[in-house]
Amino acid sequence: MALAPDRPVGGVLFDRDDTLVVDVPYNADPHLVVPVPGAHRAVERARAAGLRLGVVTNQSAIAKGLATRAQVDATNARVDELVGPFDLWCVCPHDATDGCDCRKPRPGMVLRAAEVLGVPAAELVVVGDIGADVAAARAAGAQGILVPTPRTRQEEVDAAETVAATLDDAVSLVLAQRSAPVA
Repeated sequence: MALAPDRPVGGVLFDRDDTLVVDVPYNADPHLVVPVPGAHRAVERARAAGLRLGVVTNQSAIAKGLATRAQVDATNARVDELVGPFDLWCVCPHDATDGCDCRKPRPGMVLRAAEVLGVPAAELVVVGDIGADVAAARAAGAQGILVPTPRTRQEEVDAAETVAATLDDAVSLVLAQRSAPVA
């Protein structure tokens, strides 16, 4: 599937766990960070194309008391080192029941990223592995690409407007859209 043909792309926001790195539930240990196959190459391709890059990640381990913000930040720094660098990190430290505006599928982190990166939300693409990632994109007026994993539910795949088999394929869709003339 392709992205909307009439929209320019100025940046990509990636989910962290199971999108950029192998998911370790509630990971707050930088030593456990392992990039998904092809993540560094995919991010490098997006960067080389001049796109602004960020990460938007729900990290409820903080709210649950399973990790401190400093531990999550250290883990994110390791992701940045292995896969990035990224222009921006947006972290939601809340739990699902906290009612915040930032936790995906709500649009808060995507809108904040747009503001900080200086890229309109409509020109961002959010790449993630679950429905909440693409729902956050949609709620913010951005585009979303779902990269399913074995944990992605079939109904999330069915509901996604754009699905890519791999992270590299998702970046290829973004780059194709970036080079396409805008009507």
